[in-house]
Amino acid sequence: MSRPLGLFISLSVVISLLLSVSIAWILSNGQLNFKKSDDQFSECRMSKALGGSNIGGEFELINQDGQTVTNKDIFNEPAILYFGYTFCPDICPLDVYRNAEAVNLLNENGISATPIFVSIDPERDTPEVIGNFVKYHHPKMIGLTGSKDQIDHMSKLYKTYYRAHKSNDDLYLVDHSTLTYLILPEYGFVEFFRRDKSADEIASISACFIRNS
Repeated sequence: MSRPLGLFISLSVVISLLLSVSIAWILSNGQLNFKKSDDQFSECRMSKALGGSNIGGEFELINQDGQTVTNKDIFNEPAILYFGYTFCPDICPLDVYRNAEAVNLLNENGISATPIFVSIDPERDTPEVIGNFVKYHHPKMIGLTGSKDQIDHMSKLYKTYYRAHKSNDDLYLVDHSTLTYLILPEYGFVEFFRRDKSADEIASISACFIRNS
């Protein structure tokens, strides 16, 4: 039994407001700052928030094939990383599609990159479910899920926010932050992108980082 479309729209508005607050909290608390004098990528950065070693780290999750993987297995080439969930009615599909397009644009310019989707809804997003989701969006896309503890750990590493609105059925929604992260194998996190960035912008900025790495 489906819920009225109006309910999804109303909840989406609330989610967008919460996401704006969460992004502002991350930036105001200086989670992304580091010394510009030490930044070899300064010419590539689009914002005052600079990349730093306090974002990212070691993790262990389950990929779409049911295999246990770590950050070393996943980040073996430049990656466009996004946190979302497959049941998301509007935000996630648009962001994931945009990120996949950015990867295609990079490839057209001779740069290989991998789009990565981390589920923040492990209860519904089994490896099979997430596998179908990433296969639909991009042939190279890696889907990651895991236990709640594993997802919580990954979320804390990347300073993300999520909260599920549990109900008596499986149609609940999940509030979550919507930043996209650029990860380079030898450097880790180097930049983030908000939702207002286009695929062209993400590809162009990412190419600058990759060529300066």
